[in-house]
Amino acid sequence: MDPKRLVTRLWSQALAAILTLLPHQAWAATGLDGAAMRWPYALPFAGLLLSIALGPLLFAKFWHHHYGKIAAAWSLLALASLVIFAGGMATLAALVHAVLVEYLGFIVLLFSLYVVAGGVLITGDIKATPATNAGILALGTLGASVVGTTGAAMILIRPLIRANRPRRHNTHVVIFFIILVANVGGALSPLGDPPLFVGFLHGVDFFWTTRALWLQTAIVAGLLLAIFVAVDVWHFRSEPLGDTGPAQPVRIRGLVNLVLIAAIVASLLASAMWKPGVVFDILGTKLDLEDVVRNLALLAIAALSVWLTPDEHRQANGFTWEPIREVAKLFAGIFVAIIPVIAMLNAGHHGAFAWLLSAVTGPDGAPREVAYFWFTGLMSAFLDNAPTYLLFFELAGGDPQVLMHELSGTLASISMGAVYMGALTYIGNAPNFMVSSIASESGVKMPSFFGYFLRAGAVLIPLFLLLTLLPVAPILHWH
Repeated sequence: MDPKRLVTRLWSQALAAILTLLPHQAWAATGLDGAAMRWPYALPFAGLLLSIALGPLLFAKFWHHHYGKIAAAWSLLALASLVIFAGGMATLAALVHAVLVEYLGFIVLLFSLYVVAGGVLITGDIKATPATNAGILALGTLGASVVGTTGAAMILIRPLIRANRPRRHNTHVVIFFIILVANVGGALSPLGDPPLFVGFLHGVDFFWTTRALWLQTAIVAGLLLAIFVAVDVWHFRSEPLGDTGPAQPVRIRGLVNLVLIAAIVASLLASAMWKPGVVFDILGTKLDLEDVVRNLALLAIAALSVWLTPDEHRQANGFTWEPIREVAKLFAGIFVAIIPVIAMLNAGHHGAFAWLLSAVTGPDGAPREVAYFWFTGLMSAFLDNAPTYLLFFELAGGDPQVLMHELSGTLASISMGAVYMGALTYIGNAPNFMVSSIASESGVKMPSFFGYFLRAGAVLIPLFLLLTLLPVAPILHWH
């Protein structure tokens, strides 16, 4: 199908879906009693995430053709268990909340950034020296919090791959790109990384992470860039000299998309500041008018990008809809299957995850910030960082005002763990898998799921242990 027609249809369907969900009368959600649930209710969530991790490795062809059906099956299993447990109305209310409050805003932002960034075409000859590679990684890291990890990754990954294609050793360049541009660089705004946008949707101020995490992110990114330069210089010494003929100048095309990216940022800021006080009650879920308007604006911006960008720009970029389609289907399954897990976490010490609450809470009831960092981080690597952020956000009380002030160190630990350690695996953050897929299609020999984990872990885990154990830890607000 023609991309313009596809986006138009998606936009129309999304608009129709939102409008039809606006109620003719208010409904009250019955809620889910997480204290009465036991750990088996979390099995569909665990099964889905295990499928995402092992499916591409053990049955790649089957997974590629049926991943949507697999995600849907786990989601339906989770919903069926809830119907048996709490009844149809309570399950429907929980599903509406997960779709409208958790998933819709998340995927609309990701979709708009993917579409708009895919229209920016960088052409010309770029010599893949260590200095050039480090410069591109630094640029992407700086830009990730402005245009999003998805936006920065989609703009820069193809030029980086083209530049490094003549080199025999180029896999490490993509791995560090995933770590820095697709993850660490997005730590400074809700636009930067999906978990922070989830926090924004739950009431965290737009600029809170900028104020709270700029120093920590500068330290982590600076150390990672230094490690990359050392590794790249080591590999570059054995590379043959490339063509020294005249180079084509670097040009950026599709500049209208940079304006549209600015429009995305403006839409987010406007939704954060505009509070008309109009609320739609949909089966007990409170949906603010500003959130509806923001999502419609983002979809309209994506549609404008498709209409205003010449088709040849996207073709030259190798742009396809499959990466965002896969992310949309898998994340829909994740956000549905996680419903009973959230309910059990909300039960606190009375729920099945009381052990987790005890692990991150001291005897006096104070949160253990280092524990929050490591638990959030390691679970983000294997459970995806957006829902994991939400898990620990709720575990820490779920009150954004308290978390931004009295418990700011706890919120900082959750944010850093989710963003930084989302780089440990391909499923840790939505752009990771997109970048890996693009690199593989372009001829880069990307490691398997566990191969990537070992390489990324060899770099990141010692770095995080160093930051945790050495006297630099107070800089990270860990008391």
